[in-house]
Amino acid sequence: MENTLPQRLQEYVNGSFERTVLIQKRIRQLVRGDAPLFDAELARIENPIEIALVEIERGLIELAVDEVEEKPTL
Repeated sequence: MENTLPQRLQEYVNGSFERTVLIQKRIRQLVRGDAPLFDAELARIENPIEIALVEIERGLIELAVDEVEEKPTL
């Protein structure tokens, strides 16, 4: 039996703030009109949450880590 979308999200996130941020940012992009990174029509997926999760599962997106410059201490 295949896991439901909420179950898949819970398994992926598993308390990770970074993963939650990644999913939220990608869903926001999709809702604002960005195209999916795979053929979502062929896969018959319309839900932006599921599209974002599939993109993550396939390794199509990842969270970019901001480089933080260290300030010299006085």
